[in-house]
This record gives sequence, C-alpha cells and structure tokens, in this order.
Amino acid sequence: METILVVEDEAEIRELISRYLERDGYRVLTAKTGDEALEKARGNAVDLVVLDIMIPRPDGLDVTRIIRSTSALPILIVSARGDEADRVAGLELGADDYLTKPFPPRELLARVKALLRRSKMPSYESKQAGPLVIDPEARTVQFEGKLVEVTPREYDLLKTLAFAPGKNFTREELLDRAWGPEFVGDFRRVDNYIHRLRTKLKREGKPDVIRSIWGVGYRLEI
Repeated sequence: METILVVEDEAEIRELISRYLERDGYRVLTAKTGDEALEKARGNAVDLVVLDIMIPRPDGLDVTRIIRSTSALPILIVSARGDEADRVAGLELGADDYLTKPFPPRELLARVKALLRRSKMPSYESKQAGPLVIDPEARTVQFEGKLVEVTPREYDLLKTLAFAPGKNFTREELLDRAWGPEFVGDFRRVDNYIHRLRTKLKREGKPDVIRSIWGVGYRLEI
C-alpha cells in the first residue's frame, strides 16, 4: 500500500483530500505545518506528498525546496494561488505537478496516480556524452570530471538533451519535458535556462556543448 503525506492547514480540506485518497486504497499521513511535514517525510516511508503552499512554518515553497535538495520524492502542490508566478515558482523549486483549488477529487486522484506511475519507472543508467555525465539516480551532473551545481529545472533540460545527443529539440518539446505538459507560459523561458547552462558548461577556447539551431531550438553537440 502506497503512503501519501497530505500537508494542509485547513482541517476541512485536509480531511476531504485524505478521505478520497483512503477510498482509493492509499495510506494517508497528514500534517498541518511545514515543520510537521518535513518531520513526517523524513520519519516515514512516504511515496508522494500532496502539499499546500499557504501553510505555516515554513511555507509550502520552502518545504518543496528542502525536500528536493535531498530527495526525488514526488510532490504535488495544491493551492488556491493559481496565477502563473506561483505555478512557475513551485515547479522551478522542484514540484512535479501543480493543481489549483478548487479541483475535482477525480482530477486529484488522476494526478496522484500519474506521479506514482512515473516515480516507479525504471531509472536510466548514468549517461555519458563526451565530457558530460548525467546520473539520473542521484540527479547529478559532471562536466570534465567536475561536479556542476544545477537547479532541478536545469537538470531536467540537460538530461533531455544529453539522452539524445545530436537531436534537435524545439523549445516546446523542452518545455514539455522539463516543466511538464501542464505548464502555461512563454516557451522562450527555455532560452534563459539554456543561457545559464552554457555558462556553467563553458570551456575556454571551445564551442558551447549546447548549440542553437536557427528556427528550431537546441541540441547537445559533443
């Protein structure tokens, strides 16, 4: 039986979510604050976190950042704050999905099931493309033998490119792979992240490993 941690400070919503998850066969743990959520996530075999942003001490965005710094535990944010800035902030900090309140319970269950399926897919072995090494299990990047610090979104972009070196990806494809199909926003957001990655993977006197393809997008070229 899979265990889901529901983090919500409003008792009525917390009980509603828990009830629907339990009816669908999940074991449910609950937390009202960020501190309680982190304690339960560390002390139990949790398979997924359903997390509200507007919780006290610390808030949901900080909880997401803290969990993601040490774990690939799936995180589904549920929040009444549905504007693009909040969605982008949650996803960029490492949340796997974002659901705006109010939501149909069936949609919540569908997203939970999708995230659990994705988390159980077999991990890829480490991928080496020239001087670049991607380790999906540890979510780390090495370049020319040195560890490179990347954000969760930068990692997802680079992994997409590295597992298909030489393939041309459109910006829309990269958005879909790194931000997920639910993302709504300017597809040129990809350009900013590619610029950051190029800076981190810069080699003196050598061309960038991420090449711009005019009128298309980007590809990894070693």
